[in-house]
Amino acid sequence: MKRYSAFAIAREAMRHHTGWERAWKSPEPKKEYDVIIIGAGGHGLATAFYLGKNFGITNVAVIEKGWLGGGNTGRNTTIIRSNYLQDESAAIFEKARSLYETMSQDLNYNVMFSPRGVIMLAQTESEIRGYQRTAHANNLQGVATQYIDAQKVKELCPIIELSGPRYPVLGGLWQPRGGTARHDAVAWGYARACSDMGMDIIQQCEVTGITRKNGKVTGVETAKGYIKTKKLGIVVAGNSGHLADMAGFRLPVESIALQAMVTEPIKPCMDVVIMANTVHGYLSQSDKGEMVIGGGTDAFNNYTQRGSFHHIEETVRALIETFPMLSRLKMLRQWGGIVDMTGDRSAIISKTPLGNCFINCGWGTGGFKTIPGSGWAMAELIADGEPRALAAPFTLDRFKEGRFIDESVAAGVAH
Repeated sequence: MKRYSAFAIAREAMRHHTGWERAWKSPEPKKEYDVIIIGAGGHGLATAFYLGKNFGITNVAVIEKGWLGGGNTGRNTTIIRSNYLQDESAAIFEKARSLYETMSQDLNYNVMFSPRGVIMLAQTESEIRGYQRTAHANNLQGVATQYIDAQKVKELCPIIELSGPRYPVLGGLWQPRGGTARHDAVAWGYARACSDMGMDIIQQCEVTGITRKNGKVTGVETAKGYIKTKKLGIVVAGNSGHLADMAGFRLPVESIALQAMVTEPIKPCMDVVIMANTVHGYLSQSDKGEMVIGGGTDAFNNYTQRGSFHHIEETVRALIETFPMLSRLKMLRQWGGIVDMTGDRSAIISKTPLGNCFINCGWGTGGFKTIPGSGWAMAELIADGEPRALAAPFTLDRFKEGRFIDESVAAGVAH
């Protein structure tokens, strides 16, 4: 793999950009692999990357039924933060945030990580108390956050309206090292690095069946034929329940659409990320100038990947009180992703009833921000066969034992 650099750009400019290689290979599948990972989104590719980087396991296939990064990885609002209340959540999200900071250098691929800071608005008295509690918890966890007053919020985000008639801004939880990254670039960077290690990324290859013998997976039936494997990782977000059913076990998850939209591009006016949990809306400005807007999940289970009018109304009508300038903008495009929600709104990184089958799912509406941390923990699980510290709290056993990691209330919002 040729390294990307300023010198490489200059060299290729001199020869009319004829020397660039394909970022990753598209091979036909081999008959057998040491590890097959189903799902070539951010989490699946990160798992493969850290299997190779941390454990030297490179006889790996990443199988994707569509195109690389075409699921939730390319359908989110790119927010990165780690200011969760529960210790287990804060640990894995902070691991992910720290890995994002060096990801461009680690992958030799610019993922456009922008630590612009994230503010979670306090718009009720109960939110003030909740965020002050979270700030204290974060300080004990080693996560740098602080509670700030309304004037500091205004200083950081001048376009905000503090005295909205229904939703006044009273303060906020501020994480200066939170921010955003380019979602496509994260997937592409991991894919390029995995391909360089000799791993096979196989697109347009839907898994149609999982074969088992003596309590273990033996291989997968795919649109490109049968492939044997010694270990199987299932990392397919909203389709996790479907794949688990193929493997013969059930998951405590439900699939729901999460929608977002962007406005027409405008001049830079906002250099932080704002999350308003009372009205369940969040806002940032992309590098192209678009205002990126998201909200809550649909109120019913579904597998749609398109937007709907009710979501526009529910999300925008509250945000325009806090950001009046939004009312003058035109919507450019809208989309949806299929998220997998657990009862406690925390993820599952776990062994399954099949001895050599492992699953990573349940990230709900907060999957993008933890891609590198999730991949790191999942790689440890697949390599060792047992979870290490990061993944240990997130096993399936917690639902039988009642030791939930409750972020549905503690975090206020799961994004």
